[in-house]
Amino acid sequence: MRTPLKAAAHTLTALALAALGTTALATGAEAQPAPAAAHFGAKPLHPGTTPRAATASGNTLSVGTNASQGVVSPTPKVYLVFWGSQWSSDPAGVAPDMQNMFKGLYGSQDTWGTILSQYCEGVAKGTTNCGTKGIHVQHPASSPLAGVWFDKAAAAPANATAAQIAAEAGKAAAHFGNTTQAPNLNAQYVVVSATGTHPDGFPNSGFCAWHDKTSSSYGTLAYTNLPYIPDTGAGACTTFTDGRLLSGIESTETHEYAETVTDFWPSIGWNGGGGEIGDECQNLDAYVKLSTGTFDLQGLWSNSANKCVTHG
Repeated sequence: MRTPLKAAAHTLTALALAALGTTALATGAEAQPAPAAAHFGAKPLHPGTTPRAATASGNTLSVGTNASQGVVSPTPKVYLVFWGSQWSSDPAGVAPDMQNMFKGLYGSQDTWGTILSQYCEGVAKGTTNCGTKGIHVQHPASSPLAGVWFDKAAAAPANATAAQIAAEAGKAAAHFGNTTQAPNLNAQYVVVSATGTHPDGFPNSGFCAWHDKTSSSYGTLAYTNLPYIPDTGAGACTTFTDGRLLSGIESTETHEYAETVTDFWPSIGWNGGGGEIGDECQNLDAYVKLSTGTFDLQGLWSNSANKCVTHG
């Protein structure tokens, strides 16, 4: 299991694998230094192409506790929070793109999301294969997008701290009426910052995004700090080099979404030698066609396949 210190300091390169079927894959720029902040799932701005030194068995994910809550998100619900009056400007079209991506992440066409179904909670610490035991992540039968909020009442801080981002997640929980722990056992609040802002030092801090948990009067909340990645130009946060501006933020958010689902309150969930489910596979991207469009989804580690994959 990864500690926050290790989450911040581990080497952020991943095993490059060929795509299965006709899915398009690409690899990109050299790895950049990991950020110093002690948060989880911090994806580097430029994923590396060097294969991981760790063996496949070293990358195998295992559950960090026998708890039946906070390990995974059995029925994922995503709340997109577009933070600040600065969202009057969205030059890259991030807001509609993020909504469309999550609107399509369900059902039979979403074979990427089925990778998550093998992971569970309520099993013995150290488990690597849930089998039929425990409470498994359920593949959504409908869109996991449970709510969208443009919080434009005031400008978001130009340089928001981690504490301010966590506080915005708490405001979102209240806004959506999730005011007890029960609904927040599956809710993840994605705090999306507007163009021109620098949440937690982005981009100079070297990360694309990160996820974490925070205590609130509504229970423990899972949330993501998602900066306006298109501000860094095409090619950041993705291995694709075709110049598509939204690829980086799509790849990044699918990385954080999957890690939140499988390590809901980090880091008591699923971790391996290379980190969380997305950290293992940062140099594997695939364009995947969903019912709402084609999106850059990052590869994930599959214990059952014993490698990084782009579909279950």
